[in-house]
Amino acid sequence: MSFSSRLVVVTHEFHPHRGGIAVYTGEMAAAAAALGYAVDVWAPALPAGRTDPPRPFRVHRLPLSNSHSLWNQWHTARQLRAGRRALEEAILYVPEPGPLLSLQLLQLLGALPRTRLMITLHGSEILKLALRPLTRWSTTRLLAQAERVSVVSAHARDLFTEFFPAAAAKVVLTQGALRSDFQSTTSGPAAGGPDRKIVILTVARLHPRKGQLRVIEALRALPPELKSRVEYWLVGGHSKDRYEPALLSAATAAGLPVRFLGDVPDEQLGGIYAQADIFAMTSLPYKFSVEGFGLVYLEAGAHGLPVVAHAIGGVPEAVIDHETGLLVPPDDLVALTQALTQLILDPALRRRLGEAGRVRAHRHAWLDNARTLFGQPGAVSPM
Repeated sequence: MSFSSRLVVVTHEFHPHRGGIAVYTGEMAAAAAALGYAVDVWAPALPAGRTDPPRPFRVHRLPLSNSHSLWNQWHTARQLRAGRRALEEAILYVPEPGPLLSLQLLQLLGALPRTRLMITLHGSEILKLALRPLTRWSTTRLLAQAERVSVVSAHARDLFTEFFPAAAAKVVLTQGALRSDFQSTTSGPAAGGPDRKIVILTVARLHPRKGQLRVIEALRALPPELKSRVEYWLVGGHSKDRYEPALLSAATAAGLPVRFLGDVPDEQLGGIYAQADIFAMTSLPYKFSVEGFGLVYLEAGAHGLPVVAHAIGGVPEAVIDHETGLLVPPDDLVALTQALTQLILDPALRRRLGEAGRVRAHRHAWLDNARTLFGQPGAVSPM
């Protein structure tokens, strides 16, 4: 059987929505188009006053929001049902859990489109799907219909094969890469004078899973002499569970400057990275959620920044310990403070880890991921 040359991507997370999955979806669609696929992306409606920029694929906007609500799942299911004839002649690609749940609704109704199904799983949704009996049963049935399932890390692959062993042979690894519009900074932080602060930076939405509070706690534990030499900058919005007030309170008591820069647009992030010396994102487990990989670690490395992170989930595949950054156990605040101290005191180590991160970040390629998951248009399916 040969691969169709038409690819339909259905997603609830897509530009202008921000986040790793939205980036992943857009980049995989563009890479598939570069391989020669005719790509259609079905995505939520644009906010008022926004328009889509030129892309190498078509975007079909649906009357949906970017949430994974039951309302969105149901209306996505209706769109999939209405377009079932077109889907029979295409590859259907589901890059995130929202439309995956919509397909499960159609499956329960006996109305699943007869299409060639490709799925990407990022990590946390595997646990959410597996730990509830109904969704585990429904997911197992749906996976039996899938042609391939890609995961973004070996950690996610291990979770998947543990809970869905019958589909283990369908799994391929498609780690993320830098955004195609990524622009690297080449100069690094300005030298400044003897009073210049060392800037520690986190770029992530304000969410308990991203661990900004843990970084503040570790910095608060620094000796006064080191505190006087550093600042902590946070880029990100979308606070959840009253997390931002907790961050503001901790920042007030930290004993060093903590700057909340807000939700900086992507095109302005390069200037922020250029002023930083160390990147820190200490992801933590949160409910069923854990970091599956972390595209932002590659981005920080590409800007030449050494990374401090927790050794959790798929993070050790994005940050190589003592090569591109320093990894510490997620429950060891002392070790986190020590890692930050080591990088603050050792500019040569910062440069060595940062340069290794820059080199490694550019080894990842979306085109390779798309070829691994979809194959070449017209090629013979191995399944």
